[in-house]
Amino acid sequence: MTAADLDPELLKTFLAVAEHRSFTRAAEHLNRTQSAVSVQVRRLEERLGMKLLQRDRSGVVPTAAGNELRAYAQRILALHAEAIGTLRARKPEAVIRLGVMEDYGTTLVPPLLASFARSHPTIGVEVETGLTATMPARLGETYDLVIAMHPEGRGDGALLRREQAVWAAAAPCRAMAEDPLPVALYPPGCLFRQWAAEALDRAGRPWRLAFVSRTLAAVESIAAEGLAVTVVKAGTLPPRLRALGPRDGLPPLPLADIRLHCARKLSRPAALLADHLQRGISEPATLC
Repeated sequence: MTAADLDPELLKTFLAVAEHRSFTRAAEHLNRTQSAVSVQVRRLEERLGMKLLQRDRSGVVPTAAGNELRAYAQRILALHAEAIGTLRARKPEAVIRLGVMEDYGTTLVPPLLASFARSHPTIGVEVETGLTATMPARLGETYDLVIAMHPEGRGDGALLRREQAVWAAAAPCRAMAEDPLPVALYPPGCLFRQWAAEALDRAGRPWRLAFVSRTLAAVESIAAEGLAVTVVKAGTLPPRLRALGPRDGLPPLPLADIRLHCARKLSRPAALLADHLQRGISEPATLC
């Protein structure tokens, strides 16, 4: 006997006949024709190779084999219903699409998503990290929420916090003694790349673009090896790096606004996540 022999639909029909003691009443209960019920019972009997129902003065009753199967059928159908209910309960009621800068996406946001998941286990969140300059323009199409960086005092959306852009490098950093200064930055479109170039040019400090990557981890690793200096947010300064400033011969950098952008037609689950992120990120971060 294989698992396919005990088709839940056939077991359901068999139980209905056994409980109602009638093919006619079972058919009414199942909203099927009497002939369809008879065919399903006969199919189950053929698969098992034994008689399951018989007629006596009180109507249709299970045989000895039928009584034995009846107990198993009830347990199988109960387990079947439990499995379906459990799986359906785990199915997300909504999936929220979030775009965020990589540094926030690897430090501040994950703990907030974990706490949100504990409070709202049926809401799923899909996260994309990267340069956020073009993400707000794709709200509603690609993203429901975007956490993006803007120059101080500019950009729409809700202000989450203000970050100081800082130079960062290893301690010690042999790159600081080189002329021109080697810099590790991100591709065009990144504010930090723009600010770094403008600040060094204004200060008259010769520099060269030694390393370019879209990945924060790659840029950080180059800087951590002392091969170049880079620019990061003070609030997410990597533990492997130290902040540099005027005492190190580097020009000051601007402040950045971190803003939360929401799609125009925001679902209730997305609104819940937006509120959760706003409260969590607006509070002072505890960093290593």
